Amino acid sequence: MAFKKKLEEKILDVDAAMQGTLSFKDPVNLRINGKFEGNLKTRGNLTIGATAVINADIEGDNIIVGGKIKGKIIAKERLTLLPHAVVEGHIYPVKLNIAEGAIFQGQCTMLHDFLNAEQLAEYLEVELSSITEWANSGKVPGSKEGNDWKFERIAIDNWIASGKIGK
Repeated sequence: MAFKKKLEEKILDVDAAMQGTLSFKDPVNLRINGKFEGNLKTRGNLTIGATAVINADIEGDNIIVGGKIKGKIIAKERLTLLPHAVVEGHIYPVKLNIAEGAIFQGQCTMLHDFLNAEQLAEYLEVELSSITEWANSGKVPGSKEGNDWKFERIAIDNWIASGKIGK
């Protein structure tokens, strides 16, 4: 029996004025409560606290905003604007949740939600070998990037609704 080693939770809480470029390659739980200007690229959870004032382009997985942000936001999983959030700029979320009271001024372009072969097998509750077979034979909508398959969730949902699954 194989045991997965639990990853240590990496938490970084910033309550200061910072300027520049921050980039995190490993997932972290980052909370910013102060001022930040520049560019921020993170993986994991990013929380912009209620007292934060941000003037930056931000890219992350799960972004929760309680303070003020001016700039571009790319949220690869979810963007949540809490009741006191003020966001000005262009946002690119896969999923978006705006609480009553939040202010958003700008443009929103929803990103497509993509799955790899393993995620699609789990999503459809089928064996990975079935996904690979369907993808290689063109029975499931997807595209190959190098050796990996990529499936757009909307296209998969439409494919399921059409009754073509497994045919």
